[in-house]
Amino acid sequence: MAVVPLRLHLSFTSSPRHATRPTLGLMLPSHIPRSFFSSADKPATALGPPGKDAILNGTPPAYYAGEDIVALPAGLRRELMPRHLAVIMDGNRRWARMRGLPVVSGYEAGARAFRRIVELCCNWGIRVLTVFAFSSENWFRPKVETDFLMGLFERGLRDELRHLMRAGVRISIIGDISKLLKPLQVLLADAMDTTINNSRLHLIIAVNYSGQNDVVQACQKLAVKVKDGLIEPEEINESLVERELETNCTDFPHPDLLIRTSGELRISNFLLWQLAYTELYFADSLWPDFGEDEFLEALCSFQRRQRRYGGQNS
Repeated sequence: MAVVPLRLHLSFTSSPRHATRPTLGLMLPSHIPRSFFSSADKPATALGPPGKDAILNGTPPAYYAGEDIVALPAGLRRELMPRHLAVIMDGNRRWARMRGLPVVSGYEAGARAFRRIVELCCNWGIRVLTVFAFSSENWFRPKVETDFLMGLFERGLRDELRHLMRAGVRISIIGDISKLLKPLQVLLADAMDTTINNSRLHLIIAVNYSGQNDVVQACQKLAVKVKDGLIEPEEINESLVERELETNCTDFPHPDLLIRTSGELRISNFLLWQLAYTELYFADSLWPDFGEDEFLEALCSFQRRQRRYGGQNS
């Protein structure tokens, strides 16, 4: 059984200088008159049930579990697609500086790259997409920059939430959001609650996240359970730890593939426990330049690998 492919039809001006206000995250430049997740130019064509109205009118589509969700590009095999993809979206600021543009232009371009990846993950049947949006170390950047980023993140998510809902995207947030402003905390909670029954794509956004702190807080929770007599110390194993990690929001907590852009060869305190057996792919492209061709190359590289999990070749 097939579902409606997510097709996004947007036209961007040739230069981000034309935008009348800066954007970040899910927020669109002001010169784009409609949502990123709408298809005003050309409605999506249903390949089979459910009809497009069920999705475009806001009804959360269930995950119609047929393997043939949308035809894959040549060279990709459905059975070898990663279920969980993690992405470190690196290089927005360098992209802008290399072009003599203000940093905000890099974030705008990065937002467009993010939307492309969400679209492709929906269409190609990837179940979970985890993106590193803001690390706990990013607070060391100038306050004016972090305030700017948080404000744009809030406005962008507020504008786009209903369209993510229509696209069948479930949103989860991992990281310590207590440091965020209260209105943003409320918005994030609402986004998670509103989309909880969606299952086309599980979008996990890491905000104020630290992989080290994730493990620490899991250990602290287990220590409390030991103190309260709920478990014995010798009962603690990998499974119990994983239940306390923030990625317990998904059935697939271990990414199959991690992509990091911009040529940097490190994981930067991201999902340290969960990446134990993840395949790593480091792209030279800066994040705003990471499009369908680069994504396809990463997936083809992943599908050529033999995952042994510490064992031997089959």
